[in-house]
Amino acid sequence: MASIDYAAEIRALRATYDSVAAVSDVESMKKQIAVLSEQAAAPDLWDNPDEAQKVTSQLSHQQSKLDRLRKISGRIDDLEVMVELAEEEDDQDTRDAAAEELESIRKALSELEIQTLLAGEYDEREAVVTIRSGAGGVDAADFAEILMRMYLRWAERHGYPTKVLDTSYAEEAGLKSATFEVKAPYAFGTLSVEAGTHRLVRISPFDNQGRRQTSFAAVEVIPLIESDDTIEIPESELKVDVFRSSGPGGQSVNTTDSAVRMTHIPTGIVVSMQNEKSQIQNRAAALRVLQSRLLLLRQQEADAKKKEMAGDVKASWGDQMRSYVLNPYQMVKDLRTNYEEGNPSSVFDGGIDSFIDEGIRWRADARQHNED
Repeated sequence: MASIDYAAEIRALRATYDSVAAVSDVESMKKQIAVLSEQAAAPDLWDNPDEAQKVTSQLSHQQSKLDRLRKISGRIDDLEVMVELAEEEDDQDTRDAAAEELESIRKALSELEIQTLLAGEYDEREAVVTIRSGAGGVDAADFAEILMRMYLRWAERHGYPTKVLDTSYAEEAGLKSATFEVKAPYAFGTLSVEAGTHRLVRISPFDNQGRRQTSFAAVEVIPLIESDDTIEIPESELKVDVFRSSGPGGQSVNTTDSAVRMTHIPTGIVVSMQNEKSQIQNRAAALRVLQSRLLLLRQQEADAKKKEMAGDVKASWGDQMRSYVLNPYQMVKDLRTNYEEGNPSSVFDGGIDSFIDEGIRWRADARQHNED
């Protein structure tokens, strides 16, 4: 086993750390934490629960990021001391522990480095994710439901609150479409690399002849609209239909026409909401998601030449970005980054962090290439 040049490795760690700290702007982060802490201490904070959650979530995110930076700096110092002790005492156990800690610090720095790449205009926003079944019949509807569970499990693993806004069930199994919010800072910047067409290859559980089936589902990710965004939609541009909410197998969830389908006439964008308790709440939720889509559309039009965001969000069947193969072998592969893993079950259980990290790096490289 080759010996590790710890002096060189520690220098490399410090250089990476200094770069991350510089991009993160620690002093600016401290000032932001002070402002958010003052807002969080206001006695009337929870008079507006949505604003309160936003403030406390941002404060938690910034404090966590600053703490991680401080801890990594301390761990690099401790690693240097550990290596010195191992050499002085010729202690192999301490050398082994130092090697493990070196790898652990590398991983933690890599994760922080990923965060510094989330610098798009809307990257720090919360996210609205929509999943739609595509070609493949009942298998595609089932795949859409599998993907929805995958993202909800990913959010749960990270402690990110989610809220399902709309679910349209397929007749036999699975989902025609579903829309949900991920209510965490930088959720849009993080999840936007998941937008595109996903492909599943497996022995169909719905085929009594046990044939292999290929099916597709599209994922759309948009930034959540905020109160200070100026997206005014004249009533004359809206067509609003109401209908009865439905559950799996076409069962009625309630006996009132509380579900809302909102169409933006100039663009043809359609938003449906049925998971709130009243028609008024569903209408408000639909309008917010419609405004979010129009906000992103405006950004896409402004950046059309660079194609900075449009390619990530508008999924088409020729825009396959990831394959999940369960037969004749087990493999999940991102077709943009070529990153792959051989355990689809773990991926479907929310283990997608490595795919997201590689996607963020790929997007940052693509943007840099376009700017050059």
